[in-house]
Amino acid sequence: MQVNQSTNRRAFLQSCGLVLAAVAGEGVLGRRDRLSAAVRPWSGSDPDEPEAPNEIVQKILTDRFGDRKIVRGHVTLEMPAVAEDGRVVPVSIDTDLPMTTEKFVKAIYLIVDHNPDPLVSVFHLTPSIGAASINTRIKMKRTCWIRAIAETNTGELWAGYTKVETTLNGCG
Repeated sequence: MQVNQSTNRRAFLQSCGLVLAAVAGEGVLGRRDRLSAAVRPWSGSDPDEPEAPNEIVQKILTDRFGDRKIVRGHVTLEMPAVAEDGRVVPVSIDTDLPMTTEKFVKAIYLIVDHNPDPLVSVFHLTPSIGAASINTRIKMKRTCWIRAIAETNTGELWAGYTKVETTLNGCG
């Protein structure tokens, strides 16, 4: 009886070792990106361009900016590609736009497309701060696009976008 238990334990440990070797090897991890792309079909032609805003986000954009054009550029949005915990996701927003009394960033809007309330925050700025740079943490419900939109005092709208995968729902 003792020999049989020892043999079963040895076989179990060998099986665990094989599974770990497969996970650590290129066979499983090398397919992760292709598998995730296959599971979540991409509707757009460029993976760096955000998908069209959903109805709620479009209403926010229309209410805040009317028909003004939002141009990609001058805003850098840095976030982790994968947020392990959607309850605490770090965000860094920077812009190279001037912060002078004649022309400055008067507000930065942070929108998380699939959150219960997509307009996560609005930061109102003045030229006296010197540079438009924000570091904060947000909650994310699920994998989606994040939009950082900078509005200047002259009415220009500049944006930075990034897609973040979330492994744990941070919105309850």
